[in-house]
Amino acid sequence: MNFADIVQKRRSIRRFTEIPVTDDELHTILRAALMSPTGHSQRGWQFVVVKDPLTLTELAKCKTAGGDFIASAPVAIVVAYDASATDVWVEDASIAAVTMQYQATELGLGSCWSQIRLRNNAEDKPASEVIKTMLRLPDTWEVECIIAVGHPAVERKLQDEDKLAWTQVRNI
Repeated sequence: MNFADIVQKRRSIRRFTEIPVTDDELHTILRAALMSPTGHSQRGWQFVVVKDPLTLTELAKCKTAGGDFIASAPVAIVVAYDASATDVWVEDASIAAVTMQYQATELGLGSCWSQIRLRNNAEDKPASEVIKTMLRLPDTWEVECIIAVGHPAVERKLQDEDKLAWTQVRNI
């Protein structure tokens, strides 16, 4: 599969089979993230791999909406960053997260991003703080998102070329 095909095929997958993600697949996904570009080559991201079903269930509750699918994923990767290292940590963490999603697609796996930064739980506590407490992460770390990964339980259609918003592209 070439990169253009991967981009067209990558869709958010929120339902997964019970087939585990192999250690080799996980290694390949994390390798891609560790190679992703960062501002000033800071590489301050931190990736916390979660496979424990009870912890996945708790992660799914860290915010009020949009994270339920994490509980059914065989693995989730918490994408954090040492925010004291650089002012572009949000961008660096986001690039790494998307890189993981494209790599997962190339491997035939599904993934979905669950936004954490700027989200709160039912008690109005920041989701990032909830996760840092739950996973015992340092105070200087901030959590950008959680990427759920697994074998898709649904087949999504390819991105529709006819629906691309080319009107949003300006040539000067």
